[in-house]
Amino acid sequence: MAVKNKNNIKIRGACEHNLKNVDLDIPRNELVVLTGLSGSGKSSLAFDTIYAEGQRRYMESLSSYARQFLGQMEKPNVESIEGLSPAISIDQKSTNRNPRSTVGTVTEIYDYLRLLYARIGIPHCPKCGKEIKKQTVDQMVDQVMEMEQGTKIQLLAPVVRGRKGTHAKLFERAKKSGYVRVRVDGNLYELSEEIVLDKNIKHNIEIIVDRLVVKPGIEKRLTDSIESVLHLAEGLLVVDVIGGEPLRFSQSFSCPDCGISVDEIEPRSFSFNNPFGACPVCYGLGYKMEFDEDLMIPDKNLSIDEGAIAVMGWQSCTDKGSYTRAILEALSKEYHFSLSTPFKDYPKEVHDVLIHGTNGKEVKVHYRGQRGEGIYDVAFEGLIRNMERKYRETSSETIKAEYEEFMRITPCHECGGQRLKKESLAVTVGEKNISEITGFSITVLKEFLNQLALTKQQEMIGGQILKEINARLQFLLDVGLDYLTLARATGSLSGGEAQRIRLATQIGSGLVGVAYILDEPSIGLHQRDNDKLLNTLKHLRDLGNSVIVVEHDEDTMLAADCVVDIGPGAGEHGGEVVAQGTAKEIMKNKKSITGAYLSGRIQIPVPEERKQPTGWLKVIGASENNLKHIDVEFPLGVMTCVTGVSGSGKSSLVNEILYKRLARELNRARTIPGKHDAIEGMEQLDKVINIDQSPIGRTPRSNPATYTGVFDLIRDLFAATPDAKARGYKKGRFSFNVKGGRCEACSGDGILKIEMHFLPDVYVPCEVCGGKRYNRETLEVHYKGKSIYDVLNMTVEEALHFFEHVPSIRRKMETLYDVGLSYIRLGQPSTTLSGGEAQRIKLATELSKRSTGKTVYILDEPTTGLHFADVHKLTEILRRLASDGNTVIVIEHNLDVIKTADYIIDVGPEGGDRGGTIIAKGTPEEVAANPISYTGKYIDMALKKGVRKN
Repeated sequence: MAVKNKNNIKIRGACEHNLKNVDLDIPRNELVVLTGLSGSGKSSLAFDTIYAEGQRRYMESLSSYARQFLGQMEKPNVESIEGLSPAISIDQKSTNRNPRSTVGTVTEIYDYLRLLYARIGIPHCPKCGKEIKKQTVDQMVDQVMEMEQGTKIQLLAPVVRGRKGTHAKLFERAKKSGYVRVRVDGNLYELSEEIVLDKNIKHNIEIIVDRLVVKPGIEKRLTDSIESVLHLAEGLLVVDVIGGEPLRFSQSFSCPDCGISVDEIEPRSFSFNNPFGACPVCYGLGYKMEFDEDLMIPDKNLSIDEGAIAVMGWQSCTDKGSYTRAILEALSKEYHFSLSTPFKDYPKEVHDVLIHGTNGKEVKVHYRGQRGEGIYDVAFEGLIRNMERKYRETSSETIKAEYEEFMRITPCHECGGQRLKKESLAVTVGEKNISEITGFSITVLKEFLNQLALTKQQEMIGGQILKEINARLQFLLDVGLDYLTLARATGSLSGGEAQRIRLATQIGSGLVGVAYILDEPSIGLHQRDNDKLLNTLKHLRDLGNSVIVVEHDEDTMLAADCVVDIGPGAGEHGGEVVAQGTAKEIMKNKKSITGAYLSGRIQIPVPEERKQPTGWLKVIGASENNLKHIDVEFPLGVMTCVTGVSGSGKSSLVNEILYKRLARELNRARTIPGKHDAIEGMEQLDKVINIDQSPIGRTPRSNPATYTGVFDLIRDLFAATPDAKARGYKKGRFSFNVKGGRCEACSGDGILKIEMHFLPDVYVPCEVCGGKRYNRETLEVHYKGKSIYDVLNMTVEEALHFFEHVPSIRRKMETLYDVGLSYIRLGQPSTTLSGGEAQRIKLATELSKRSTGKTVYILDEPTTGLHFADVHKLTEILRRLASDGNTVIVIEHNLDVIKTADYIIDVGPEGGDRGGTIIAKGTPEEVAANPISYTGKYIDMALKKGVRKN
C-alpha cells in the first residue's frame, strides 16, 4: 500500500495496542488525515507510535544530564520508522487546569502585554486617579522656563501633607535653615512670627524656598532652588504660579496630592502569579471560595424545625437533644422568634443573628450532654463564621470537599476579580488598564490596539511589542476563537478550544520540518469556522511541516492531501489499514466504511416524520454570561438540538441555567444555576441526567463492568456456582476492592507502582497473581469453564455470547454493544477510556434502566471522537431515548445529528458579545428556511444531500 514517493515516513511492523503489524508510508510535508471507527487504532498509530517514537528519538539526542530531568520514554512496539521528524503533539488532554492559567498566559500574549504596560504605560494615582510622572531636575527647569516671560512664581517645598500635629519643631528647623516664609493650609506666614496649629486637625505645610520671575538667565538659580526644594520635600515640588494654576512635580513615582508612592513599574508588576503584582487579598486568583447562604439554607419556605438549615453539622438542629438545637433555642429566647416560622419570614435582625452571629453578645445555652446538665454562656458566631472555622480546622480532604458543596466562588472584594494590586491597575495604555483589555474579546482587542494613539517615543518603544501581540491575536482569529477573552481561564475551555489555542501558539513559533500530530481539532467548531481551521492546517503544512490529523470531519478529509482509513472494525476487529489515498480514491474503495459515508452509499437517514412535543419547558429571562435576557421554550418528549457558532451561549443556556436549575429542583443537587428569572413546566419532569464526557472513574479500579452495575450480577453468578457454595464463598469474595478474594500483594490492582527518581514511575505486573488481581483460591472457581479474571478480560462482544442465557447481564451487554462499544473489555481501567467512550458507557447504562418517560437527558457534543458509523448508532440511541417519552437536549455541531432532531434552537448570531439571542427555532426544515441563521444554511445543504442521494 506504499505511496510512490521517496519523501515518506515509512512505518514497518507497528503492533502497539490493537495494531496488527501495520506497514504504512505516510507522505511527508503534507496534510494527512487518519480516520476510522472509534477504537480502530487511529490514536495508537498517530500518538502511541509516530509521536512517541519522534519524541523519544529527539530526547535520545540530548545529553544524559538533560534526559534525567525529562523522564524516559518507552520505545513503541514497532519494528522501524524511517524519515521521522521531531514530533509535536497537540491533543485535547494536555490543557492546563490550573486556576491561574488563562488564554492570555497560554498564548504568551499576556507576557507581551505586561511588557507593553511596563514600558509605555502611564501610571496614575490609585487613590485620586491623577497622572503620576517621574521627572529629573533638568526636565522640571525646562518646563518652568517654557512659561510666558514675566510670569511670577514661588517654589514651594510640601514638607507636610495631611498630617495632624502642631509641627513646632519643623518651623524651628526651617527658620534655622534660613527660610523666611511658609504657607500653612493655603495661608502665608512669616517664620519669625509664632504659628500656633490645632494638633487634632490635618495640616498641609509648604516652605517657600524661592520667588522668581520667569526670564532668560535665571536657569542656574532656578536649578539650585529646585534641588533645595526636592531635598526638603523628599522629591516633591510645587510651583505656585501667581494668578494661575499650581504645577506639581515628583522626582519619583508618587502622587504629589495624596503622597502615595508607586514602585518602579516592571513587567512583574502586572503578573498575577507574582507577589509584586498580585492582589494581596486573593493572591492573584481574582476570586475567593465563601460559604453561601442560599446553599446552606436552600429552601427558605421551610422553618428551622422542618430542616431549613441543610449545612453539615447543623442538620442535627431538628433533634431536640442536640447541642446545635440548644444554641438555636437560646437565640430564639433572647431575640424573640420561633423556630417553627418559615425562614423567609424572619425579620432582618433575626436573619442577621443566625447568619452573621451576635457580635460578641453572649446568650445562655441550656444543654444536657453525656457529662450532665449545664448552662453555658455562648457568643454565637453565626452560621457562616462557624462553617469557616470548621473548614479551616479540619485536616481531612474528604470533609473539606463536603464543606465546599456549600461554598460558591465570589469575586475578590479588594480587586473586584481583576487579580492585580491597585497600583498595577492604575497604569493605563489608551486610557484602559491591563485587566480591562484582557476582558475584551479577541476581535474587540485587535480593533482597540489598531486604533491606539501613541506618542512618537511610545511608538518607538512599543512598536515591536505591538507587532508581536497583533500577530498572535491574528492567529487566534484564524482558528475561529474570536469570541474568547484573554482573561478566560483555560480550565473552562472545551477540548477543541484548548487544542486550537495550542495550534495558534504553534503557528506563532513558525517552526519548519516538524511533524505536528493533532487529535480532532474541529471539536466544538461550527461549520462556518471550519474553513478557518483548515486554512491554518494548510498554512502549517506550507511552512514545510508534516501535519497528521486524527479526524472524523468530512470537510477536513476532503481538504487533505492523503487520507488513511484504519479499520475495518473497532478493537480486536480493527488495527489494519483498509484504504489510503485522496478522499476521492477512498470513496471508490468498496472495503472502506469511511468511503461509503463520504460518497453517500451509506446514509444517516432523516426521520420520516418529526415527533410532536408532549409539553413545553420555558426558561424566562436567561442572562448568564453573554445571554441577552432571553426567553427560550424547550419541547418535552422529543429530541432537541441546541446549535449555534462557537461562543454564542449554547452551554450557558443548557449547562449553566437549564441543567443546574433542574438538578437543584428535581435531583436535590447543591448547584447554583446561572442568572435567569424563572423556569416554567418543571412539574412535568421527575429527573435530569447530564451525560457528559467526564471520566466514569478516576482510578484504575473503576471499569465498565463496575460502572454499568453488571459486575454485581456477574459476582452473584459466581457466588451461586457449586464450587463457590462448596467453599462457602459469598459475593464479596469476587471483588478486587475488599480483602478476601483479591491478591493482597497488589491489593487487587494487578500491577505494582515502582517510584523512580528522575524517571517516570514504572508499573510492573504483580509477581504473586501475575496481574490477575485475585488469589489462587478465587481463580479456581469457574463458571462455564471461565474464572472471574477470564470474564473481566472478555470484550463486550465475547461477553454477549457467553452470557446469552442470563437475561439481566445480556440486556446490559446489548446496550453496550448497541452504542458501538463491542470492543472494550469489561475490566478495562476507566482511566484508559477516551471521553467519547466514557460518554457512551453512561448512555448504555441509562438505556439499560427502566424508563419513567419523564426524564430529561442533556448531552454536550456527544459526537466527539465518533466516526460516521458511530454517529449513525448514536442518532438511533438518542431517538430510542426520546421514543419512550423522555426529553433529549443535545448541544451539537454535527449536521447528521442536527438533521435527525425533532426540534432545533439556534443561538447566535455570532460568538461572545455579539451572540446570546435566539436566531431560529423549529423543525430542521423550518430552521433551514431561515435566511439569517448560519446553521440553517448548512442544515439545508445536509437535508438536500440526503434527498438527492436517496
